[in-house]
Amino acid sequence: MSYMEMSSKERVMAAFARKPVDRAPVINPTSVITMDSMRAYGLKFPDVHLDGEKMALAAAAGRELLGFDSVMPKFSVVHSAAALGAEVEWGKEDAMPVIRRHPIQDPSQVKIPADFLDRRPVKVVLDAIRLLKKRYGDEVAIIGKVFGPWTTAYNMCGTEQFLLETALDPEKASAYLEAFAPVSVMFAEAQFEAGADIILWGDHVSGDLCSPKAYEKFLLPIHKRINHGWLKKSGPVIMHACGKTLDRIALISESGFEAFHFDSRNDAGEMLKLAGDKILLTGGVNNQKLLFKGTPEEIKKQVFDLLDTGIVLISPECAVPVLTPNQNLIAIVDAVKEYSKIHK
Repeated sequence: MSYMEMSSKERVMAAFARKPVDRAPVINPTSVITMDSMRAYGLKFPDVHLDGEKMALAAAAGRELLGFDSVMPKFSVVHSAAALGAEVEWGKEDAMPVIRRHPIQDPSQVKIPADFLDRRPVKVVLDAIRLLKKRYGDEVAIIGKVFGPWTTAYNMCGTEQFLLETALDPEKASAYLEAFAPVSVMFAEAQFEAGADIILWGDHVSGDLCSPKAYEKFLLPIHKRINHGWLKKSGPVIMHACGKTLDRIALISESGFEAFHFDSRNDAGEMLKLAGDKILLTGGVNNQKLLFKGTPEEIKKQVFDLLDTGIVLISPECAVPVLTPNQNLIAIVDAVKEYSKIHK
């Protein structure tokens, strides 16, 4: 099949392989679940977090209602932490889950349950991926999602406490990261086996929480090990970190991740320049100002700007607010298609 007749999955995977595409793919490494979509399908929170069939149906909205080239079924940051013993409030109709109690105070307390992959918060994600694979086959790219050891440490120990450890007790902080990393690897491999084509790896080392030196010292060596043999990959892995990351993208580009999902607070042109050819970039479409509150015309302008700059994988910068109107997410796809027609 020529690249002029690509399916969504072919388009996405070709972009990751840096091959020609018929148009730029529109993907969602993070959640695009909205109240509009849930109302359309008769779904609600927290059911879509705890039921594999409902999670898969909600994820399918990204394709069926929005027209994205990917589907991604994991809508919150808490699933792994819940399976590890964190106390989670699973949310209300218009609210995402939150962690209410962080159970770990010392690395020696970290125990990976033998049945981790069978625990409900984890199993529903794997079930949803299997259902999406059955539904879409090779037509649509399926993106799984895990949170790496840095974010898992936030969830299990408390963000403030873990960050204090990085400053006051670096050995303890490193021990946490070494203890939590196998969980992320295990979950990522299980999602690949369930049918994911791509994995989003969230490690929140953004400028307001972590310095470039701290990333280089604590986490980059682990990321390199994960990407150079530890994680058995059957597809690309995208690293995600919210916030300002321009001052560390050169380091992230050394990690071995195939792509980085970036926040619109970073200049896309500068990000590309500093990333070089070692890592692809995706993201950059602003959530709060444009997708949540803006107009399709404003969204089109930003998408055109990103494409002009050289971003080849278009996506929202992070999980979209659940009250984002679907018409604004559809506007991303419409803009990419219009740009493609203009530049053929």
